[in-house]
Amino acid sequence: MLNLYQGIHGLPRFPIDVAAIAMEFSRQFFPEAPITIMKGAPLSKGVEGMLVPKNDGSGEWGIFYNSSIRSRGRQNFTLAHEFGHYLLHRAELTGGRECSGRDMGEWHNGRQRTREEIVEAEANTFASFLLMPLDDFRERIKGRPIDIDTMTAIADRYGVSLTAAILKWLTMTERRAMIVVGKDGFIDWSWSSTPLIKTGIYYAARQDTIEVPPASLAAKGAAPDAARNGVMHAPGVWRGTEAVHEMTVLSPSNEMTISLLLYPDRFPTPSEMAALDEEAVPDTFDRFTDDGTR
Repeated sequence: MLNLYQGIHGLPRFPIDVAAIAMEFSRQFFPEAPITIMKGAPLSKGVEGMLVPKNDGSGEWGIFYNSSIRSRGRQNFTLAHEFGHYLLHRAELTGGRECSGRDMGEWHNGRQRTREEIVEAEANTFASFLLMPLDDFRERIKGRPIDIDTMTAIADRYGVSLTAAILKWLTMTERRAMIVVGKDGFIDWSWSSTPLIKTGIYYAARQDTIEVPPASLAAKGAAPDAARNGVMHAPGVWRGTEAVHEMTVLSPSNEMTISLLLYPDRFPTPSEMAALDEEAVPDTFDRFTDDGTR
């Protein structure tokens, strides 16, 4: 529908004006319950966005993002996320919904356990396909190196946040990779690609308090250009038994770190993992006797 509409009116395909589309679409298809307002508002700390019904019995709905958010990409994705709640869940969420930054990182990965997690993942999936259609995304990523510069260019094209662009790539890639968002020295949330999940590597940061690894770029810091280019860590810095390439940036408001972790494409075989373990932990007796010479 958007391809047709934008083409007929000679409008650029991207980025999408979520507010204009949501209000017009809801007015035409759901005239008994239209969205009549979409804008920033001074929401409570920690609330990223909100879907709320008007309390005057009119059936109208409003969508808001937290006006403290300065990133246009985060604003845009938040509006699309709440529009997803409106289309998919408003019959269930009759009193509305407040969504946190963590909710924006709740994407489908097969580990959702609660209805709340599933609802947030569905809203994010909708937002990602509205803002970043898969066919166009694949064309933009084809043949390009996977790094922060590429993801930033993708985010700029679609008018979304860097985290949203990385998450979209993680849902479709065959590579073993992860995004880790840190706040105040701890992992706020993380998300692993399906190939990485299958090899058992992820952080359960929603259930446990997990420190950002002290030896990581996210914890130690670096000059912005050096952090964006990243560093190859020895096994043991990040989760798993392999070397990991970490690329890290600070969010525009400097309130969190965003790390893109690239693992080797192939998981080590059992014998390779055993060799790594032997190399990492030498025999204590051999060390005591100078490798057996004394």
